[in-house]
Amino acid sequence: MAAPNPPIVRSVGAETVGSIQSLMGTIVIAIFVITFVVQAFQIPSQSMENTLLVGDYLLVNKLCYGGRGLGDHIMPYQKIRRGDIVVFHYPVDPTQHFVKRVIGVPGDRLRMVSKKVWINGKPIDEPYVRFLEPPNGRDPSAVFRDNFPRLDVYATNMEGKWLLEMRKLVEDGELIIPEGHYFVMGDNRDDSQDSRYWGFVPRENIIGRPLIIYWSVKDWDGNSTATVSGRLHHVAYAITHIFQITRWGRTLRLVH
Repeated sequence: MAAPNPPIVRSVGAETVGSIQSLMGTIVIAIFVITFVVQAFQIPSQSMENTLLVGDYLLVNKLCYGGRGLGDHIMPYQKIRRGDIVVFHYPVDPTQHFVKRVIGVPGDRLRMVSKKVWINGKPIDEPYVRFLEPPNGRDPSAVFRDNFPRLDVYATNMEGKWLLEMRKLVEDGELIIPEGHYFVMGDNRDDSQDSRYWGFVPRENIIGRPLIIYWSVKDWDGNSTATVSGRLHHVAYAITHIFQITRWGRTLRLVH
């Protein structure tokens, strides 16, 4: 008599365990990548136009600048340089994420004259900047915005703490950027809440640098996403209208 076949439960169980292990490994790798390597962000405002538009979805490299730990002396991390676009925790409210361009680095002496940025006594070339209006010499807020730093005129939307701090750092009409801090501005220079209004970005607030626009969508479906039903409606609309709302020319575009 032939020997009975061994029960197949064991092999099925082994396959199940293997599948679970593989799934858990994938989840661990995904968590590691999201936590330490890249993170997704959405552009919510017009402050970086035309470099970044409302509706752009970014992948941000969180490793490029290092973490100022022991590994920074071993790994080939980059320094934060003028012209870099960075994502950071908003210093006034660290729960919010902002994206701006680094204009001044520690030790720089910065000023603006009729919208033109000068660093260490020399004007810098900014081909990425967008202006909406000519300089206005009569509106105090516009004078402050276009001729920074000014201690005789103020913008109505300035942070009071920054106004007091700025007074201590202005010398001969130039703002001196202290160690461990960065001065950032939006490319849409006339419509950007940036370092001119609330101050420096500390090094520890900087998350990383955008790598790529992995998806970009046009203005679509203005319903609120504050409620669960609103968010579900947005998701359903995006799935059913993905070809109509996608900016194909911006999708998978490198950020620079």
